[in-house]
Amino acid sequence: MVLGALAALLALEPDVEVVGQATDGAEALTKVTELRPDVLVTDIEMPRLTGLELALAVKAAREHGEVATRVVILTTFARAGYLRRALDAGAAGYLLKDTPAPELADAIRRVHQGGRAVDPELALEAWAEADPLTDRERQVLRLAGEGATTARIADGLGLSEGTVRNYLSEAISKLGAANRAEAARLARSKGWL
Repeated sequence: MVLGALAALLALEPDVEVVGQATDGAEALTKVTELRPDVLVTDIEMPRLTGLELALAVKAAREHGEVATRVVILTTFARAGYLRRALDAGAAGYLLKDTPAPELADAIRRVHQGGRAVDPELALEAWAEADPLTDRERQVLRLAGEGATTARIADGLGLSEGTVRNYLSEAISKLGAANRAEAARLARSKGWL
């Protein structure tokens, strides 16, 4: 329903043409390579391929000259951590779903012209609060937060159990949490997982 409404609103703009729609990240990536849109508008949470994974894949395709598509993430997640990760993944825009349609259309135009479009309040928050976790700590903490045991995490990542415990200990310490579950919950609430 949101996808159809968004497409309909954007189609009302005289200089915007909606060339495709997708219901999950993998389908969106296929459509990007087939249709080569100027701008892809995507969410963060989607089945099969998240918006962050999709942005990274589009960034790689752009770097290889396969597409010129730029990415705008439109989401309900007003989290500074997600914004930072989206920009690191190559997104040129990060806006919230409550953005009025005219502002969204202007943001898409800005991104199409090579600029950026970021929710201003979220940008200020992201500037003030940096993600303290390393990529490996984030990976281990995400799996721990999903209930994986230390042994399963170690096996899945090709690490020793002692190394996994060290990563978890570092993450717990950096976040000031009492245990791995609290650390994962806190990191997820900040958008760092």
